[in-house]
Amino acid sequence: MSSKDSGKLAVIGCGTMGGAILSGLLKSGQFAPTGVLATIKPGDARPAVEAEYGVEVLTDNLEACRRASIVLVSLKPHHMHAVLDVPAMREALGGKLVISVAAGVRLSQLAQWLPETALVRAMPNTPCLLGAGMTVIAPGPRATAEHLEVAQTIFRSVGRVVTLDDKHMDAVTSLNGSGPAFVYVVLEALADGGVMMGLPRDVALEIAAQVTLGAARMVLETGAHPAALKDQVTTPAGSTIAGLLTMEDGRIRSVLARAIQEAATVASSLGKD
Repeated sequence: MSSKDSGKLAVIGCGTMGGAILSGLLKSGQFAPTGVLATIKPGDARPAVEAEYGVEVLTDNLEACRRASIVLVSLKPHHMHAVLDVPAMREALGGKLVISVAAGVRLSQLAQWLPETALVRAMPNTPCLLGAGMTVIAPGPRATAEHLEVAQTIFRSVGRVVTLDDKHMDAVTSLNGSGPAFVYVVLEALADGGVMMGLPRDVALEIAAQVTLGAARMVLETGAHPAALKDQVTTPAGSTIAGLLTMEDGRIRSVLARAIQEAATVASSLGKD
């Protein structure tokens, strides 16, 4: 089974994350606009969303779920229970594939609300918009190998995909979902350093962004450990080791690691009623 021959897709909650995934899917050609439905809140500007994505936009989540074969739920965690745990929605989603990207909402909770639905939990990030996303998926109750293949195909079209158990998803939420925000802070700080030393801000920002992109590709494409790659550019008595020691004085490793830890703690509470 592929996503192209598995029926219409409904994106429930076309906000920041839902919109990023939808945009990436449409750009990849994995789904044609005619094969996608999207839902927004009643107060949102429906014509603007339709113009942006070129798909049919509804304000009725139930109608969208009835008309779709695959449902990607991208709602705020505290809205999930009210939307999904109702008899009409259970009937509408019975026997279908539901992929939830809601942080903190566990597969066990989803299974209670939708006992007859094939469930997959996913945690993507916003670079899906550019086809450079990272998504971790966890198969749940009633999810077959074919269902998992569909979910993997959807998210591979917007970046990389890893499959893990549900127990890891709070850590995944902090590292993968929140991670881009932490990288943006580091990137901005690097650019600020360039500005402090006399570089024009736009040039400093472009250099910092490309350095970040290139360094990440080196890790992914060479398979080398970051420490080994760091040592390759750290010559004795050079400028790099001087900068690295300054970073260590500021406990940069501990601060970043603790940021992931704290974000994971908060993520674990998001899905609680």
